Amino acid sequence: MMEGSNNWISKRLVNCFILCLFLFSRSTGAQKGFISIQCCADSSFTDLSTKITWTTDSEWYPDGSTCQNIPRRVQNDAGREKARFFTSRSGNKWCYNLATATNQEYLIRGTFLFGDLEGTSPDSFFFNVSVGVTQIGTIRSGRDTVVEGAFRAASDYTNFCIEKGKGDPYISKLELRPLHGLDYLKQEPSGVLKLIDRVDVGSNGQNIRYPNDPYDRIWRKELKSDQQSNWTLSSTAQMGSLEITAPPIQVLQTALTHPDVLMFQQDNLGNSNYNLYLYFLELDDSVQPGQRVFDIIINSERRQEVDIMSGESNYKAVPLNFSANGSLNLTLVKASNSQFGPIINAYELLQVHPWTPGTAQEDVDVIMEVRKELLRANQDNEVLKTWSGDPCLRLPWNGLSCEPKNNSLVITKLDLSSANLQGTIPSNITKLIHLKELNLSNNDFTGIVPEFSVSSILTSVDIRHNDLTGKIPESLSSLLYLETLYYGCNSHFSEESLASRNSSKLRTDKGSCGGQKSSNTVKRMVIGIVAGGSLLLSLAAVIFFVCLCKQKSMAGRKFNSKRHPMTKNVVFSIPSMDDIAMKSISIQNFTLAYIEAATQHYKTLIGEGGFGSVYRGTLPDGQEVAVKVRSATSTQGTREFDNELNLLSAIQHENLVPLLGYCCENDQQILVYPFMSNGSLQDRLYGEAAKRKALDWPTRLSIALGAARGLTYLHSFAGRCVIHRDVKSSNILLDHSMCAKVADFGFSKYAPQEGDSGASLEVRGTAGYLDPEYYSTQQLSAKSDVFSFGVVLLEIISGREPLNIQRPRNEWSLVEWAKPYIRNSRIDEIVDPSIKGGYHAEAMWRVVEVALTCIEPFSAYRPCMADIVRELEDAFIIENNASEYMKSIDSFGGSNRYSIERPTVLPPTPTSTQTSSILSQTLPPQPR
Repeated sequence: MMEGSNNWISKRLVNCFILCLFLFSRSTGAQKGFISIQCCADSSFTDLSTKITWTTDSEWYPDGSTCQNIPRRVQNDAGREKARFFTSRSGNKWCYNLATATNQEYLIRGTFLFGDLEGTSPDSFFFNVSVGVTQIGTIRSGRDTVVEGAFRAASDYTNFCIEKGKGDPYISKLELRPLHGLDYLKQEPSGVLKLIDRVDVGSNGQNIRYPNDPYDRIWRKELKSDQQSNWTLSSTAQMGSLEITAPPIQVLQTALTHPDVLMFQQDNLGNSNYNLYLYFLELDDSVQPGQRVFDIIINSERRQEVDIMSGESNYKAVPLNFSANGSLNLTLVKASNSQFGPIINAYELLQVHPWTPGTAQEDVDVIMEVRKELLRANQDNEVLKTWSGDPCLRLPWNGLSCEPKNNSLVITKLDLSSANLQGTIPSNITKLIHLKELNLSNNDFTGIVPEFSVSSILTSVDIRHNDLTGKIPESLSSLLYLETLYYGCNSHFSEESLASRNSSKLRTDKGSCGGQKSSNTVKRMVIGIVAGGSLLLSLAAVIFFVCLCKQKSMAGRKFNSKRHPMTKNVVFSIPSMDDIAMKSISIQNFTLAYIEAATQHYKTLIGEGGFGSVYRGTLPDGQEVAVKVRSATSTQGTREFDNELNLLSAIQHENLVPLLGYCCENDQQILVYPFMSNGSLQDRLYGEAAKRKALDWPTRLSIALGAARGLTYLHSFAGRCVIHRDVKSSNILLDHSMCAKVADFGFSKYAPQEGDSGASLEVRGTAGYLDPEYYSTQQLSAKSDVFSFGVVLLEIISGREPLNIQRPRNEWSLVEWAKPYIRNSRIDEIVDPSIKGGYHAEAMWRVVEVALTCIEPFSAYRPCMADIVRELEDAFIIENNASEYMKSIDSFGGSNRYSIERPTVLPPTPTSTQTSSILSQTLPPQPR
């Protein structure tokens, strides 16, 4: 007994010694690596309470005219509460480029003070905030907001970006703190962890931050409700050894305890993955191992049993992850054999945001050097002012186009024509190794043309209408892939012609000017004349448009007599897999009055969905639209609205429904799409009698191919697969020409990548289409969309619903009903009677076999969408060729179309040990 007591005392002495070392280590290196920016500050200053030194942001944005005081009812911080506002005149994205160390973890915090600004309402504006190109928050007016995240730096600098939404965005403070020794991102090394809450549970005093917390984490006190009034506050007691990752001593020296149970609630959480860090320190010296044991329960799921005293010290940190669906219910329950109830000192809750890959780092580094070179002679250039943040993603730089390559984007086109640039051509342009097109025409560049590497893949160069000297370098004119080279109207160029070189393959202007300008003054006069003419033409176009609208209104369009404002377009950019170049998507932010006018106050209801009602409308230019309005009882919410808006702001494809605009006003959430005059595939196959119309087999095959192409685009978008998660016939819409367009992206998600959180996603989908493997394992992949598409193919073939409990029991499920017929080579019995005799057997068999492999129970046995497209294209070609042949037979009195049956071989049902196997061929063999 005496020996055990001595061991206990020895442990306490050791803990005290370790604590002293811990406190010493935490007191060293104060503010080392801190970046603290007070926007619009007149000069650097030191905060008296925290001793943190703050600097102004003039290094990034020197223009003081964009600063504004933040009025406060109670003035704090010596009147330094200001905000920097950004206007659309200076671009759509503004970034602070912060120095970081590669692979070092950092805390980053942006403060957005709203104050009592005059002339603003709570819904007057919003804007987005991102770390790199990973969006971590949306700021809405009406309240002060702090956005904080933890991330691991991917390079020697990191961008904190503000992106325009509605109205002029702003920022007050920006802080960067190195997290030396912490390991928040152990489970998500390539993600950003957004702080939801950081709570000093036992505190009844002020928030705790630096210098008490050497990382400047801000620990707020727990706001206890009446329900928690029976909790007791523990007194300060002997402190044991602490890991350096622990909260500061001032946080851990108090705790909340209860004889039986402690409960914490966090509401308004999104459908996302979260990390929860719980901190426990035993403050009662008399408690022995096994005397304070309790269970941790998250959302009714028991996760772990905790005995604080079971280890070498009286401290424990417990990291947990979970998938939330709106809220967190954290409960600590006393174990049945425990003497004391649960205790907790602090906790942190962080939301996992998977890291979004941006532009290839080598291209980023080069284009930043190009920007630096251009700024030497063009400090006030309007184009260069907008060059901020990632060059290719989340509102790309003006003049740049990019293509996907190796899971990132690379710069392939640089068009700075007529950008009012002067000085020499940046030499670093030659280091853009993926550059295909270069246009520097109609500027005031001087000096020589830089030498290009023989490995350059340039195909087009235009340097006309500058004041360059010397001659065209042979390294440029002899490039292997160069097709066009225009260099005329450079009066100081050498007379040497490219004709003397091996340049017969080049298309050139041979240095001719075509009306040479004698000076830059003449050039500016011409530009002025053109601009004036353009203004006149624009005015004429506006007058014509107004007259046209009035005429349409008189012809019977029942718009209100007053004009309804529509805000300026928000322009996004996307990588298109069709032509690979970066294109612009114009998403309009409509006012509520504009929407009500277009729909004649929601006069014509054309559909209902999980999000809400869909109404038909007409815009002033005559375009018919479908207006989707979220209902108050909708099972979907802001997350789905933001998800669809963000996704369709970044993608565009012929077989995806485009988003024309949105409205977020007076608590209304509205999305506007082009009206699809032929409804949905479901309507045409087996919908309401009024909407149902016969579809022949070639049309069905064309629709299947179009939808497959749309999904293929999603699955291969910019190197990061997008999973639809709700593929079904009602979400395949048909335009006036019967072109299929995949719709409804409210549940869409990026596919998990290596390094993403292993926590499962909440299963989403529609009964009858849901992938059984996804449902059972909750592991999402692109093959989940493939399964759902296989069900759609069976619908197209059979004309039947995926689920119908009005049929006999063995026919409830379309998948289970169709499989035996296919196995027995009796597909004629599952083919829609309305198309029998109207298809070519080979084409039908190919589609049946594609459908069959899509609905394999294990995803490893399913094809990818790109393979499905190839098979459907083959079937389409076979069908079309057969149609032409039959037409020729018919013209000579031949017989009608016919169909035959043939056997098929099914792949074996995989066992649990075969899930990693992949079929050598995507589709099963076709015996003859």
